[in-house]
Amino acid sequence: MTSNKDTKEANKNKDGNAEFFETVEKMGADFSENVSKLAEQWNGQWKNDQWNEQLANWYNSWINELPESFTQDAAKPTAFNFRKNLDDIVGGIGNAALPKIDTAKILEAQFELWQNYQKLWMNTTLALVQQSDALSDGEDKDSGQEVITPDTGDYRFKDSEWSSNPVFSFIKQAYLLNSHWLRQMVDQTEGVDDAARMKIEFYSRMMVDAMSPTNFALTNPKVLREMKETGGQSIIQGITNYLEDQQAGFDNMRPRHTDMSAFKVGENIATAKGSVVFQNQMMQLLQFAPTTESVYKQPLMIVPPLINKFYILDLREDNSFIRWAVEQGYTVFVISWVNPDETYADKSFDDYAKGGILAALGAIEKATGEKQVSAIGYCVGGTLLAATLAYMAANEDNRITAVTYFAAQVDFEKAGELLVFTDEQQISQLEPKVREQGYLDGSSMAATFNSLRANDLIWYFVINNYLMGKEPPVFDLLYWNADSTRFPAQLLLDYLRNMYQHNKLSQPGGFTLLGEPVDLGKIKIPTYIQAGKEDHIAPPESVFKAVNLYGGPVKFMLAGSGHIAGVINPPSAKKYQHWTNTKKKSYTELEDWFTDAKQHPGSWWEDWDKWLSKKSGDKVKARVPGKGNLKIIEPAPGTYVKVRS
Repeated sequence: MTSNKDTKEANKNKDGNAEFFETVEKMGADFSENVSKLAEQWNGQWKNDQWNEQLANWYNSWINELPESFTQDAAKPTAFNFRKNLDDIVGGIGNAALPKIDTAKILEAQFELWQNYQKLWMNTTLALVQQSDALSDGEDKDSGQEVITPDTGDYRFKDSEWSSNPVFSFIKQAYLLNSHWLRQMVDQTEGVDDAARMKIEFYSRMMVDAMSPTNFALTNPKVLREMKETGGQSIIQGITNYLEDQQAGFDNMRPRHTDMSAFKVGENIATAKGSVVFQNQMMQLLQFAPTTESVYKQPLMIVPPLINKFYILDLREDNSFIRWAVEQGYTVFVISWVNPDETYADKSFDDYAKGGILAALGAIEKATGEKQVSAIGYCVGGTLLAATLAYMAANEDNRITAVTYFAAQVDFEKAGELLVFTDEQQISQLEPKVREQGYLDGSSMAATFNSLRANDLIWYFVINNYLMGKEPPVFDLLYWNADSTRFPAQLLLDYLRNMYQHNKLSQPGGFTLLGEPVDLGKIKIPTYIQAGKEDHIAPPESVFKAVNLYGGPVKFMLAGSGHIAGVINPPSAKKYQHWTNTKKKSYTELEDWFTDAKQHPGSWWEDWDKWLSKKSGDKVKARVPGKGNLKIIEPAPGTYVKVRS
């Protein structure tokens, strides 16, 4: 039975939860209200009494309004409780222990905030006085010393007004101070498991990013300047852009990233010469035309992500991995997955392995006469390929003799912030919707991925498209990103539960494919693993864990940049860098591997080609699509890739 004491304690926890989040929400509202008042005077022409009044407002908003539980009651662990509010936001934080707060650290953080505000007030007041004197003398004057500055790489405050104008400098620093304070509050929570902490940190960052003064018209000097220069037309155009985007199916979490009418698949994007030589319910198989007189004996099969379209590997002539691989002398086959509808609701990993990879291997043998191939798996396509290889190993099927993985995870213990969305409570809440619909639509997946980099993929476009009234850039990569596909219901739920939640593929016999419990350790073929140093979808620490799971020789390579640019980086671009490690040592952590690694400038493609060419056999006469036992069905890129969600 629950005692009265326990009930009172639970109610106190509940009150502590509400108190904290209500306070943060009030702080956000007060922030917006006060910065709007400040922005009205953005030329800095305030009298001292007006300025002092605003300073008092800021103090009251961010200091005096802090709940007593942060000071008088901070010693009680349950006073600072995120549980209920996270239940409302993301379906709970599981069975994590109640968070605890170090009283001394909380008081220290609050005192630091108070001290920094005092410095900010004094610096800004002095800067306003000096600016007023400078204007009288016809001189320029900066806004004075800053108490806090943006992190390196934070492009949001690049406009000169954020530093030169005392009012905007104050707004910026106030926001940064408050953001820093909130992060400190989150960092000081103790007694929660890693999953709960990741949720708290993720949603706190989402809130902090959303509250940035750059995201509001009256507190963004660049937006105000555009309004002035266009006579207000920028705001009118921004509203028009917003309404048009809403009608076109975009939304607040998924603003329009590019001009969707600027590209047409097969005409100015995905234009590598080739043919569809095989198709079934799950995919079309493309064979690309050779550009050399001779080619390696073993063909190369590419397995793209199941939830994306293959032409990320063939955007333009100058950055097409497919074209480049063909030019190196490989006979390239690429699987182009179907964009599933509700009739695919029950399709699983079994169907994609059998109807995709295994069917493609049979078709390639008919087209070329070659039974053995090398293979590449990208992202989820790599996860599927690894599971299929383990199945093939168990059945003594040696048709794939060397494998490459692009940003592919097979051990999901360190899978990054996507784990925020994959606990059982959230999956159970998602399941009825996708079961009824038959799939998860592409826009939902896009919104999830956008949230991982909200400033870059959400707020930048909100400001550009709707506050500034401008068109988004014309960019092929962003067009591909918006050309999303659906995720069959059964495949999605299996993927989330078996991979992200229970990490079964990394466990020998833990995951079953086509009725066979699979073991990655039985894969004995040479393996090349690529990871992106800044990848937020397949974090390099997660990808690296595969190094110790396969049973054959493994070469790991770390590329500069992220999930896309880390892969699509042709040698001609002379961009980024990559790292290799030739030491004969075993590593369990990426950090240790990286310490011993050597950095190389530019693309990693040539390093991969050097590795694979030695494993691809002698040169033979180039193979032309349709000249083997498979006839041409239609020209590349085929019709499956043109089906939009």
